[in-house]
Amino acid sequence: MAGCISFTASTDWFYRSFFAYTGLKSVTTDFGVGTFMHCWVPKTVKPSKPNLLLLHGFGANAMWQYREHLRHLVPKFNIYVPDLLFFGESSTKSPERTEAFQAQCVMKLMEVHGVQKMNLVGISYGGFVGYSMAVQFPEAIEKLVLCCTGVCSEEKDMEEGLFPVPDLDEAANVLVPQTPDKLRELMNLSFAKPVKRVPSCFLTDFIDVMCTDHVKEKRELIKNILEDRQLSKIPRITQPTLIIWGEQDQIFPVELGHRMKRHRRFWSS
Repeated sequence: MAGCISFTASTDWFYRSFFAYTGLKSVTTDFGVGTFMHCWVPKTVKPSKPNLLLLHGFGANAMWQYREHLRHLVPKFNIYVPDLLFFGESSTKSPERTEAFQAQCVMKLMEVHGVQKMNLVGISYGGFVGYSMAVQFPEAIEKLVLCCTGVCSEEKDMEEGLFPVPDLDEAANVLVPQTPDKLRELMNLSFAKPVKRVPSCFLTDFIDVMCTDHVKEKRELIKNILEDRQLSKIPRITQPTLIIWGEQDQIFPVELGHRMKRHRRFWSS
């Protein structure tokens, strides 16, 4: 949209201002090995409040997924909202693409900010990372909320038609859209009541601002999620966990939520 004001960039600026207004500050941490992680952290940490880590899924960046929730959460928690690797301002030169590596980087980030124990909310891909954190660092993760995350999915689920896309390549094309048609497809899968007839110029603007960085790496993250994944190899976690799911979820169908509950006797569902 050359010569025009970018609606997406303007919205991103507004979200950034709102995060600062709620009492958070933007901090980027250099791990010294080609890995940088950006995170919104409290301007003032209050020891009387529990710590809450919010992990986003595929999409724009962490701000776009959690802005609506901040006003409810900031009064009760010390809030930490990182951009996962290859989203927002976070990146790495490491060839690792597993959620286990993402989890290790997030844990290192929290340690840098002096957080030893925390509660965790993970949406979609963020749930994969959060679950891995609970497995790897059980002493640090106290409670979890997992939202519409296909942790208990298997590679064979795609072959058996559980997902609306036929293979991992097509899943990557939809979840990292590079054309207005693919973004429309993603919107139709992501929303129970998707907005109709969105002008292509708005969709192109969103893609130009939010979807053109680290395309290759994001596709690799998606392929790594399901490749060779088997339920029998997924560790069980012991922390109290709340599962939240949308009955009409098409990206990770609700059957995966019931499967997760069966995989481990969770605290609630």
